[in-house]
Amino acid sequence: MSSSRREFLAGLAGAGALATLPPAVHAAASGCSFRLSVINDEISPDFDHACSVAANDFGLQWIEIRSMWNKNVTELNADEIDRARQILEKYKVRVTDIASPLFKVHWLGAPMSKEGPQRDQFHADFDFKQQDAVLQRCIDLCKAFSTDRIRCFDFWRLDDPKPYRAAINDKLREAARTCAQHNLILLLENEMACNTGSGKEAAETLAAIAEPNFMLNWDPGNSATFPSDTPYPDDYKLLPKHRIGHCHCKDTIRKPDGKAEWAPVGGGMIDWVGQFRALQHDGYHYAVSLETHWHGGKPEPGSNMSVGEASSRISMKGLKETLAKAGINC
Repeated sequence: MSSSRREFLAGLAGAGALATLPPAVHAAASGCSFRLSVINDEISPDFDHACSVAANDFGLQWIEIRSMWNKNVTELNADEIDRARQILEKYKVRVTDIASPLFKVHWLGAPMSKEGPQRDQFHADFDFKQQDAVLQRCIDLCKAFSTDRIRCFDFWRLDDPKPYRAAINDKLREAARTCAQHNLILLLENEMACNTGSGKEAAETLAAIAEPNFMLNWDPGNSATFPSDTPYPDDYKLLPKHRIGHCHCKDTIRKPDGKAEWAPVGGGMIDWVGQFRALQHDGYHYAVSLETHWHGGKPEPGSNMSVGEASSRISMKGLKETLAKAGINC
């Protein structure tokens, strides 16, 4: 064990960060089929404010954590983790997963991807050689935040991934097996800037990696950025439903030049009503997490509200209205 990890774990124990969180009411008990959630930094970098909005204004019992206080979640120290846990307890909110940057780096030995430098890493700055340490930190964070899920990617998108695909799958398989030793789920997000971007590619990756704790973070919004893809129903039909372990919710429109642009949920081209009905029909009961991305909201004049928060408020309203149209009470 490295000295940095030993200090990290010692700090957690000293701060009481490994104590069990108070039990929360299961989503089904509140009449909702899903764990309705939001990614915290889409609202604010201030974790207390993000949790306040999520719990008090959005009425949520779950939150997805990615970065806070201008630090990636994997970079939090023991005192910051203890502070974050106190905030979660204050608002009676539980963590859906660790939305980590795991494997969102260049694949070693492959041509440099043109995607990497253009993308927001959410305060993460790691390279390939650091990924095993990032995974171990995420495992520690799962214990600290009482969640069983880690989100990952499969490296910045290559023009031709075929020569490297088997090795990439081996790396994901190895990570899933490491997670299994801790009874954790590894969630691969289909991300258009990475090698598994579309629903079709997600189905292929899941077929290649059979570990039962290797599941999909299904993101129809990311899949919709591919002009030839229709996330629902076409892409969804390809996916093994029992291996969907998380769902990101955002929307897109298609501009005249053919490029996709983010939109508030319910205001774009994704058939979220159909998607929600299908998820419920197929027995999905994990997170449906708002990942706003759209920044078209306008804060009220004179308020301290950020554009991100204003946009997230509009998009959460659209998300709940879409769920209602699907006959799902959240």
